[in-house]
Amino acid sequence: MVDTKGEDGLEDLYRAQIAPIVDEEAKKRIEMYSDPEEDQRLLSLDIVETLRSSSQDAVPALMARLGAVRAALEGHGGALVIHDFSLEEHEKGDETLSLVIDLDGACVACGAAPGTLKGIQDDLLADSGISRVRFHSGMLEWFTEIQREFVLEHGEVTFL
Repeated sequence: MVDTKGEDGLEDLYRAQIAPIVDEEAKKRIEMYSDPEEDQRLLSLDIVETLRSSSQDAVPALMARLGAVRAALEGHGGALVIHDFSLEEHEKGDETLSLVIDLDGACVACGAAPGTLKGIQDDLLADSGISRVRFHSGMLEWFTEIQREFVLEHGEVTFL
């Protein structure tokens, strides 16, 4: 008989031990590809207004809002593409963004893309100006059949 509580506890222990190491490595890699002053400027932008005005800062502003997944994107030659967006009225009457994102560059054929999508979604949703993140359904064509099945069933992301 397998002690699943013990295995779950071991998994949680490993996850807790590795998380700070992964975060530190991601920070180092992000620093290699970014300018901290520029990131601060991009983070200070109103993301709703930035996209509404079709600013050239739109994609960089989204990238600046990414956490550890940004290191993977930039480090492997990938990029975000804003396929579409709309404005939604939020609870307090504020407008928020509903994004449809695509990936570009090396991320197109990456086997880790399903995990990358979840990371992108979670990081962008942490911004109060973004209420929904979905991914362009054309991305599903990039995946092998097993990747496609996995991301649709377990990826915790939505395709449009």
